Amino acid sequence: MRKPAPRSPKPRNPKPRHPAPGKTMPRGEATLREPTPHTPVFGLMAEFSRPETLVDAIASARKAGFRRMDAYSPFPVEGAQQALGFEDNRVPWLTLAGGVFGAALGYGMQVYTNAAYPIDIGGRPLFATPAFMLITFELMVLFAVIFSIGGMLALNRLPRLHHPVFDIEAFHLASSDKFFLVIFGDDPKFDDGATRRFLEGLEPVGVALVRHTEAPE
Repeated sequence: MRKPAPRSPKPRNPKPRHPAPGKTMPRGEATLREPTPHTPVFGLMAEFSRPETLVDAIASARKAGFRRMDAYSPFPVEGAQQALGFEDNRVPWLTLAGGVFGAALGYGMQVYTNAAYPIDIGGRPLFATPAFMLITFELMVLFAVIFSIGGMLALNRLPRLHHPVFDIEAFHLASSDKFFLVIFGDDPKFDDGATRRFLEGLEPVGVALVRHTEAPE
């Protein structure tokens, strides 16, 4: 008798690409990366008068399926970062790298100096680790600060003299008392009309179309 052919295993249900509302997105997923000028528009911006309404709007947008968005506020808003699903924080790692580099540089510089130009002072050893700690510590702090500030500027693409959201008349209030949510134009669910109606349903102060300010290469 022929043996029955083995049954192929049933395919497992693929995991959803986006997490359920209230959960953060995978660390590697870049939700705050700005759309390139090749997209039709930069996005749609909604203005809110209270931080609580901004957080609620972000949660509603995620529940509706939007994933590519960013928020602007005059001060850190509790819950906004979690609502956006933003967990990519590389600055502490850059600080650590700068500190290790600075400490190694400071210590190595002193070792090289004493090895290349040995001077016998009171019979003390040429390589006295306790005596090297001051310069090592100073350079560790110096390069940790340089890497932190430089990394923060690079990751935020600063200095930047202009940004598409600056063309919105009310956006100057983002440094005063207003809160803004932008749904990027390259979001898979983005549609000019449908997205505008969705944002208007959140009862914002206003909704504005944000256009690109630079031509695609």
